[in-house]
This record gives sequence, C-alpha cells and structure tokens, in this order.
Amino acid sequence: MNLPNILTVIRMAIVPVFIVCYYLGAGAGGTGFAIAAFVIFVAASITDAMDGHLARSRGLETNFGKLMDPLADKALTAAAFICFVDTGTIPSWMAIVIIIREFLVTGLRSVAASSGVVIAAGNSGKLKTVLQMVTISLFLLSVPLSSMVAGSLARLVATVCLWSALAVTVYSGVEYVWKCRGLLNMK
Repeated sequence: MNLPNILTVIRMAIVPVFIVCYYLGAGAGGTGFAIAAFVIFVAASITDAMDGHLARSRGLETNFGKLMDPLADKALTAAAFICFVDTGTIPSWMAIVIIIREFLVTGLRSVAASSGVVIAAGNSGKLKTVLQMVTISLFLLSVPLSSMVAGSLARLVATVCLWSALAVTVYSGVEYVWKCRGLLNMK
C-alpha cells in the first residue's frame, strides 16, 4: 500500500462516519456534528485531489488506485446527495440525475478499458467534480450557520452551485457517451 492508496482507503472508510455526523448534525442541537460532517467532507475532497496527483507525479499508480479512487469519490458524493434528499435539502430528481451520470460514466469507462481504451477525465468532468464538491460543502456549511445570515447566504450560493453542477454533470455525461460512441456498437 502506497500513500495515494492509503488516502483512497481512508476516504472510503470515512463515508459512514460522514453519514452519521451529517444525520446527527441535522438534528436539533447537533451543531458540533454538522461541523464535523463539513470538515470530514472537505478533508476527503482534499485527499481526492492529493491522491491522484501523488500517484501520477511519483509513479505510484496501481490497479487498486485506478479502481478504488473513483469509487471512493462516487461513494462520498452519492452519500452526501442521498442524505440531502432524505433531509429535504435537494429534490430527489437532481440526485438521481447526478448518480445515474456517475453509473453511466463508470460503465462506459469499464467498456472502454475492456477494449484497451483509456478515457481520461475531460475538463467538463473535472469541473463537474469541483462544482459538486463545492455545492456539497456549502450545503454542509449552511447547517451549523442556519441561525445566522451567513447560513442563508451559504444555502443560496449552494443552490446556484447545485444547478450549475447539474448542468455540467449532464453535459459531461453526454460528452463521455459521445467519446465512447464507437465502443457502443449494438451487435
């Protein structure tokens, strides 16, 4: 196990901790847990950026990392969006669109890989990830700040970011399908 893989394993392992902190923080008087959920998510987002960079720059790329890094990212963001639906923070259809895109792209990458083709994340996919992480972070931050004006502002900005993330998510999904169209023969 190298450092990038350890970061990935930690990110995957803290998903349940994040979920528990989120729900405890969403309840009355759970400000400390709400802050913990925010800190956990932000820390996990930072390790997401770090582990890929470390693996590529230091020649530490492994098959484990190629499989688990995107899975850990998707588990964390999907967990957050599902929690948001459950607590009425976002509409369910938005989370469904976002999660379906993730399944679609993962499936397309698997089909491409089985054909010996590697489909790297494009700029729209990277922007999608950043927008989703910023959106989630802002919604998480709005919980402990809910009794202040800053909480309302964070929620407003998070909502704008959510719509932007949704648009870029759909666009990047279409872009992946277009890139893989040659691999998707119906024979």
